[in-house]
Amino acid sequence: MALTPEEILAALEAVKDPEIPTVSVVDLGLIYAVRVEGEAVEVDFAPTFVGCPALVAMEREIVERVQALGVRSVRVRRIYRPPWTPDRMNERARAALRELGIAPPPAAPVEGAPQAALPLAPEPAALELVPCPFCGSTQTRMENLFGPTSCRALFYCQACQQPFEAFKPV
Repeated sequence: MALTPEEILAALEAVKDPEIPTVSVVDLGLIYAVRVEGEAVEVDFAPTFVGCPALVAMEREIVERVQALGVRSVRVRRIYRPPWTPDRMNERARAALRELGIAPPPAAPVEGAPQAALPLAPEPAALELVPCPFCGSTQTRMENLFGPTSCRALFYCQACQQPFEAFKPV
């Protein structure tokens, strides 16, 4: 029985980001392509953050889920070009992040549009437009660039007085 890329993607919905266990690698947009050639499957997988410590665990689970479908040969290729951007996330992932109290990353800027550079030590005013996942206010400030994972920072909402996490800009 030959599997389709769509069937493999459906199976990969069960692969969760270990650091955000309610969100799948498919919803995050980490799966760039699935190729099926006979009994072999190749999956192109991109990290959200180059230094993500969960990459190996996610890649291993991708292989296990595809092998569970009866595939003998599975290869996961880590892709860095084009780099992952937040616009690859679907709305289901963004909603799940907000439910966890994590502000989803902003969508990627349109190519050619002017971009403000993010300083290494941003001033509070530089990141006040990160909306609070609890109340939606943009009256927020970064408390610490170093959050619980490499890809997240700690913020505080001045409107509802809730601390929250937010993805660092890509």
